[in-house]
Amino acid sequence: MADTNLSSFIWSIAELLRGDYKQSEYGKVILPFTVLRRLDCVLEPTKAAVLKELEKRTKAGLNPDQFLLQKSGQLFYNTWPNTLKELMGDQDHVRENLLGYVQAFPPAVRDIFVCFDFPTQVERLAKAGLLYQVAEKFANVDLHPEKVTNAEMGQVFEELIRKFAELSNETAGEHFTPREVIRLMVNLIFIEDDDALNKPGVVRSLYDPTAGTGGMLSVADEYLQAFNPDARLVMSGQELNGESYAICKADMLIKGQDVGNIVLGNTLSNDGLLGKHFDYMLSNPPFGVEWKKIEKEVRKEAETQGFNGRFGPGLPRVSDGSLLFLLHLISKMRPAKDGGSRFGIVLNGSPLFTGGAGSGESEIRRYVLENDLVEAIIGLPTDMFYNTGISTYVWILSNRKPTHRKGKVQLIDASGYFQKMRKSLGSKRKELSDEHIAEITKLFGKAKKVTKDGVPISLIFKNADFGYHTITVERPERDAAGQIVKATKGKLKGQPQPDANLRDTENVPLSEDVQTYFEREVLPHAPDAWIDHEKTKVGYEIPFNRHFYVFKPPRELAEIDTELKGVTDRIVQMIGELSQ
Repeated sequence: MADTNLSSFIWSIAELLRGDYKQSEYGKVILPFTVLRRLDCVLEPTKAAVLKELEKRTKAGLNPDQFLLQKSGQLFYNTWPNTLKELMGDQDHVRENLLGYVQAFPPAVRDIFVCFDFPTQVERLAKAGLLYQVAEKFANVDLHPEKVTNAEMGQVFEELIRKFAELSNETAGEHFTPREVIRLMVNLIFIEDDDALNKPGVVRSLYDPTAGTGGMLSVADEYLQAFNPDARLVMSGQELNGESYAICKADMLIKGQDVGNIVLGNTLSNDGLLGKHFDYMLSNPPFGVEWKKIEKEVRKEAETQGFNGRFGPGLPRVSDGSLLFLLHLISKMRPAKDGGSRFGIVLNGSPLFTGGAGSGESEIRRYVLENDLVEAIIGLPTDMFYNTGISTYVWILSNRKPTHRKGKVQLIDASGYFQKMRKSLGSKRKELSDEHIAEITKLFGKAKKVTKDGVPISLIFKNADFGYHTITVERPERDAAGQIVKATKGKLKGQPQPDANLRDTENVPLSEDVQTYFEREVLPHAPDAWIDHEKTKVGYEIPFNRHFYVFKPPRELAEIDTELKGVTDRIVQMIGELSQ
């Protein structure tokens, strides 16, 4: 059965649910049953051998786990005496048998069905009188690996996930990254390693701290398989939402991946893969979401562990936690001496410029730039994501930059690379074509300044170009007669007393000498001013749009006048027609 027919058939089972379930709830039944049937089919050839081994090892008083894994030839097993098809023979006890069947998986697999809230769905279907019909339809779908490969099964499962995401824009927005955005990100993190990835039997690790339904992990795996079928990607991830976690874990299991590396929980307050490092990482954390709920844990780690923890460089404001994910990913980088890492993360515009010198955001930017970690930032078109139309940016970071990138940052304005979608999905109205992805990847690969019709598209900067000193400029307080007031105590005793109302700050590029700037820009206008050097701070910001702004001269006044006269004449004519 072809992929599309298979997913259509599985989807048709949803027709049974119509009336008893809302459309947006279909996935709660279809997805766990699809997983259950696939696992049932995969284990069927070794079922008898596993049951025999269980009896033998139990009699001997041994923990059978490793022996059963060996017999099943998979990364999981099931010890229930019947297959799913055989369960259908006992129509009166389908509910108890189904629940028992699921309990007979090892804990890592049982966990998937717990997070799908499968027992609740079984009870709900039983109450509606639908359990036997639904279970029987699935029991008769042939999902054996000889008929449907792991890759094909993965595609079917992903197509079902997408369909359910489309039915619920909320789910789509929160837990679903557009596939073409992931493909672009995967291209960007792999492109400079083509030679290494082409070696036979190469094994690499990939991690997503906001794994959602596992889309980023899947697309990266597909890319590597197509590029080098002998390569293997070991995938790890953490996800906060129980249902998304279950889908991700199930998808990995269906594709033959070890699901022990997929963890449930809040990545920022409880790192589920503590101490692990990875070759590649991808993430699309939630945009502009506050981290107040986990503030206590995050602040505690920052204060007690400093740079030995994840948040040493600084903490962003509580209203937006996206930069915390950036710091988390940096902590997961394999040390450069062990081969290093590269990762891609999608962020909104705020992390580029929010926060002045000394703020948490500025200190985080300072850390990544002064440590030469940022390879490129790519501005995407608006209306690319399901739950927001705002501008988004892909940051590519690495601690193993190739020589030609060292000390530099590439900015790419890809906001013009898109095609309009025939049908909008939530806020998503635009998409990247394969050609757009190829062009943007090529721009990144060149790592050079590129203009198109005189308009810049790719620009190269030194890391220090984004840095500045914020200097505090003081002016003296004066009495009613205009005389300078001197301080009578403290460290300024005998010196001019600063007037707080006249205090000002100036941002001086790091590339410029502060005193030279002060003498040129400030003293001519305020000869009595001075710099309070103790208050000088270093800041960093990346004014992305400013660098790609192209000035368009205003139209000639005569042209505007002619246009206005035409409009006025039309209005007068229309009024005249109305009064006739």
